[in-house]
Amino acid sequence: MANTTSAKKATRKIARRTAVNKSRRTQMRGAVRNVEEAIATGDRAAAVKALANAEPALMRAAQRNIIHKNNASRKVSRLTAQIAKLAAQ
Repeated sequence: MANTTSAKKATRKIARRTAVNKSRRTQMRGAVRNVEEAIATGDRAAAVKALANAEPALMRAAQRNIIHKNNASRKVSRLTAQIAKLAAQ
């Protein structure tokens, strides 16, 4: 348990940031899930539209250190490749 006043304050700050980051992570995952569901149904138009929402959500999460920048780029790249594969079919 924290002893000093500054350590107690740091604990309170961490709890607040954790709640905010958890919310942002949930929103990001939901956006990615929408793209994956559209890809699974084979609906390219819906997948492109969902990706347009998911890409900024991923990059915002990376910018705010919720996920790593390369992780966000990799997710966008893989989703884009899956959508391109839909167009080829």
